Amino acid sequence: MPNSPAVDTQVAVVGGGPVGMLLARELAMLGVHVTVLEKLPTPTGESKAGTLHARTAQTLHRRGLLKAVQPGPPAPPVGHGPVPFHFSGMFDLDLSRVVTEGPVMVGSPQAWAQEVFAAEAERLGASIRRDRELVGLDEEADAIRLTVRDSRGVTDTLRASWVVGADGARSAVRRLTGIPFTGTPARVGALIGEVRLLDPARAPHGWQRNPRGWTLVWLNLFGRSRVCTYDFRGPHQDRQAPVTLDEFRAEVERIAGHPVPMDSPGWLTRFSDAALQAEHYRVGRVLLAGDAAHVHFPAGGQGVNLGLQDAVNLGWKLAAEVHGWAPAGLLDTYETERAPIAEAVLENVRAQVALMDPDPRMDSLRTLFARMMHFDDVNQYLSGMISGVDVQYDTGRADDPLAGRFAPDVLLKTGDSVTGLSELLHNARPLLLLLADSEDLLKAAEPWRFRVNVVTATATEQMGTDALLVRPDGYIAWSARGHAGDAETLAGALGCWFGDPE
Repeated sequence: MPNSPAVDTQVAVVGGGPVGMLLARELAMLGVHVTVLEKLPTPTGESKAGTLHARTAQTLHRRGLLKAVQPGPPAPPVGHGPVPFHFSGMFDLDLSRVVTEGPVMVGSPQAWAQEVFAAEAERLGASIRRDRELVGLDEEADAIRLTVRDSRGVTDTLRASWVVGADGARSAVRRLTGIPFTGTPARVGALIGEVRLLDPARAPHGWQRNPRGWTLVWLNLFGRSRVCTYDFRGPHQDRQAPVTLDEFRAEVERIAGHPVPMDSPGWLTRFSDAALQAEHYRVGRVLLAGDAAHVHFPAGGQGVNLGLQDAVNLGWKLAAEVHGWAPAGLLDTYETERAPIAEAVLENVRAQVALMDPDPRMDSLRTLFARMMHFDDVNQYLSGMISGVDVQYDTGRADDPLAGRFAPDVLLKTGDSVTGLSELLHNARPLLLLLADSEDLLKAAEPWRFRVNVVTATATEQMGTDALLVRPDGYIAWSARGHAGDAETLAGALGCWFGDPE
């Protein structure tokens, strides 16, 4: 139910892509009345992204969603051999060497995952309103009034306590709120689409670089193939102009150096290497997530992963604010935690684009860089960055080496049953995991039992601690150090992250 009769919904999520739909699911699961406003009348079915990296897969596993987002057979767990991946189009990384849990990568078309999240959100009580374009955003004393318009030109209004813009790179929420979107401008003009290749043998297979640019072809002999081009001569004059088949065919032919016959386009679009980030992720009752908060060249498939992790970081914090128990400053940690992660991604993508320059003068640098990626330290650094497994938050506990790290999915014995830590996070509630009997810790946690799940279990492997306090997003807020003051520091962490006990 809304906060008061004066609002129509507690949270309005603008944008029904995968980030907006996952956020809606998170909020609905936590008892928030959430409404999704999506501009398109129906989903397009287009999937510009299709790779979920390890940290995103691990995060979805902690919600019981990992199998659902895979339309095909589940990806094999880590340990099934090397997983080559590229940095700047050089496939010399091995992501498997930095991943210790779950699949290293998951094939999940963006459109598929989006509809999985949408169905889950609706099942949990979220309202999804399609054919609703945001055209106005007005802040009131205790709410935000949104003006939306449908494809017939009919306008309507909706009052929400909070608004989250998950409406992409050209975010109406960001524009209407006046949040600056700054960074480096475009210097590359790129095209991508799905077409039927009439002579597949003549198509430049895989990733091909030459002095004229790049072609990328994901060949499908039984339907449409995905084809992409990178033109380093300069950005498109009109970024939003529709792409015709003739333009697309001519650009592929120019870079490939020979005709590449094609027809029957499914969809065609253009993009650039502009790397931009919102200067603020929150202004008053308005927040940004996903591409509305950060956008970059799609190098390494990092964009959708970045956005999905935004959603899971933000969901429980915003729900706490809606329900009135969030401690002071909790919601602000969404920006302080996620903005540096996005900034680091933008930096590594800028570096990749620079290395992708087709000028032959870059050839020696690319050769040297490819050799360096086989060094263990270089592979670990770059693979950790691409896969997201190096993400760690500053929780303000420098004396706690586990705080801010992602809690591993260890097997736990609870009575006669065995479960995984990930299963204990399916309901998105905080978890206090006691791995040894401790009356002091139980007593310290008692005032928060209505808000925090307390589980006593035995781990099947050494954890290096007797207790963990795990946030709903899977990151550790506190760990026991085996000191006399553990109960006191636990109470402090519980209050810091989960508010005052009632």
